[in-house]
Amino acid sequence: MSISFDYAANQFHLTNGSFSYIIKILENGSIGQVYTGAALGAGRAYPLLDPIPFAGFSNRDDRAAVRFEYPAYGNGDFRRPAFAVRFADGSSVVEPRYEAHRIYAGKAETPGLPATYTEKDDEAETLELDLRDAASGLRIILFYTIFAQYNCLARHVRFINEGSGKIVLTHAMSLSLDLPDSRWNLITLTGSWAREFETGDAPLRTGFQGIQSSRGVSGAQTNPALILRRPAATEREGEVLGVSLLYSGNFTADVEVDQWGIARLRIGINPHTFSWELAGGAMFDTPEAVLAWSGTGLGNCSRQYHELYRNRLARGAWRDAERPVLLNNWEGTYFNFTEEKILEMAAAARDLGAELFVLDDGWFGKRDDDHSSLGDWVPHAGKLPGGVTGLAEKVCALGIKFGLWIEPEMVSPDSDLFRAHPDWAVHVPARPRTESRYQYALDMGRPEIIEYLFNVLSGVIKSAPVSYVKWDMNRYITEPYSITLPPERQGEFFHRYVLGLYDLYARLTRAFPEILFESCASGGSRFDPGLLGFAPQAWLSDDTDAVERLAIQEGASLIYPLSSMGAHVSAIPNHQTGRLTPLSFRAMVSFFGCLGYELDPAAFSGEEREAVKRQIAFYKAHRRTFQYGRFFRLLSPLSGRYASWMVVSEDKEEAIVGFYRILANPNQRPFRLKLAGLEGDADYRVTVWEEGGFSEDDRNRNCGERGGDELMQAGLFLESAHNNRPKKGDYFAELFLVEKTG
Repeated sequence: MSISFDYAANQFHLTNGSFSYIIKILENGSIGQVYTGAALGAGRAYPLLDPIPFAGFSNRDDRAAVRFEYPAYGNGDFRRPAFAVRFADGSSVVEPRYEAHRIYAGKAETPGLPATYTEKDDEAETLELDLRDAASGLRIILFYTIFAQYNCLARHVRFINEGSGKIVLTHAMSLSLDLPDSRWNLITLTGSWAREFETGDAPLRTGFQGIQSSRGVSGAQTNPALILRRPAATEREGEVLGVSLLYSGNFTADVEVDQWGIARLRIGINPHTFSWELAGGAMFDTPEAVLAWSGTGLGNCSRQYHELYRNRLARGAWRDAERPVLLNNWEGTYFNFTEEKILEMAAAARDLGAELFVLDDGWFGKRDDDHSSLGDWVPHAGKLPGGVTGLAEKVCALGIKFGLWIEPEMVSPDSDLFRAHPDWAVHVPARPRTESRYQYALDMGRPEIIEYLFNVLSGVIKSAPVSYVKWDMNRYITEPYSITLPPERQGEFFHRYVLGLYDLYARLTRAFPEILFESCASGGSRFDPGLLGFAPQAWLSDDTDAVERLAIQEGASLIYPLSSMGAHVSAIPNHQTGRLTPLSFRAMVSFFGCLGYELDPAAFSGEEREAVKRQIAFYKAHRRTFQYGRFFRLLSPLSGRYASWMVVSEDKEEAIVGFYRILANPNQRPFRLKLAGLEGDADYRVTVWEEGGFSEDDRNRNCGERGGDELMQAGLFLESAHNNRPKKGDYFAELFLVEKTG
């Protein structure tokens, strides 16, 4: 791993031996993009890869298709800029030029924002590039960190006003990358509530393509990431580039293809809802963006993100710890529960092998439905006569840990908090407020609100033996305005909200480092890397239907590790779709994540209780592999009939393969499923967990001693003798356990 500067060529080469990123100082002092891709030899200059050269101001001629590294607005580059400013005289032209650079081992912190990090300096190297606009005194520092173990480049930008005049930032991208051609397909993650992480895949075309959020959160509708793949690239072959933004607010992620076929990729804060005033001496940091590269397909690009985010974005005691199997009461009771009912469910969960009981919404104020009491974080006297303290102590006395649901960013109009502080809710004076789910958003950009929330929530957590906190957020932000900001600074509202959110998360996670925090936002409406810096797992979707979850979890896995995905088994008929799926099918989908149950276990039949006991015991025995193993997508559920996933332990001693028949058809042609990630020269024993789904012939073909090379090149033989199978029909699942023997 190295970052080098060739003084003769004015060229910076960032490489870790697998991946190279090359930029250079152009003739007029701007920074140009030279190369991004497979590793090139260090110690050389690459003049034939340079951006088209220019002298003086010829870059303003649109015939010169220059590839800029961090392009400004207003200088003849008519593509969308990486940044733009407005000066006191109303002008917006800025011409930053190279001034200095620094190269050092390790990685610096980004004040107030989540970011990837290093624990030892030899894990990464960092380049800081100083650019300066002489006329205004605006300094721009471009940060680049390349990691030794991951084909990932972390980037962010710092703006410092070293002049005396006021400067307003109107655009501030975290990453801009000019690619020399546009022969790529663009993959996006979009959707809506209960159908998050839908995967789009379309060729780039001349013009503008992308996604964005202006909802105040990243949103279920769009996830802050883009992936570019070469048209022939697959899960296992071909070149892939990903960009992912470590941010939980409004963003844009887009690609513009110009008339010369150059593709400009950008990701950062959405400029439509952003501006930031920099007085003399003031500083602004953009959120971090992470670029990942793979020369061996989409799966390897995903695994770069999985390992970096799991190991060097998540923090604290729970980063590397096995996550507990939990029971959440929400779909089992909704708001309608008593202390007796909760204790009955907790005892039943304990008997099944669960390790944590989570009390969801409805425990506070007078909250018997979603019409009231958000903000009143005091126990509901009618449901919890002994308060949270009494209930938590009784749950823990059963031999199971206790967790609690909160929604701190919101307030109900019918609440004591709103009656005392109506001005704390986001609103525009003299205009009507929009209620959504009978609630308003608190102005998280105000320090006094953050202080209040920290104190009241700390009091609740300290009052009881709480081991887990589920942090929900159930509405988007309307009427964006802060009564504490002057008119000319209202463009700072959304970013200040996010900074306040991060401040509260940081204070609570520092105060309670032993607690596992799980983020949630009506399911996956704020499932983003920014929150992974505080809460190492998140509730992926309110849609708990196992068939739907196949597609949702697959889409999320393009960027996010399995250790970040809350995946629960729920009751049937499913509460979102009404679908009936076997208990085994639901469990085998949920195994590929952080397993939980969201139902009433006291209502199980004897047969169901025994089945769930076996499920939990199997998951516990292999959860290290499920949560922290390397993940492979073998068959996509988007095909409509089958899906298959695989996890391989870090030491390759064991692997688990899930195979899912979504829809059956008669006289199905048999096929082979090639495995991945094993040692080719090792021997493995293949067994089927919970045998009974396959016929004896199928088991004989697949089980027993197999070579790693055989399993990866020939694979498993599936769906033979369809009419003779013991289990026919839709929604069938099977798990193969693959254990190394030599």
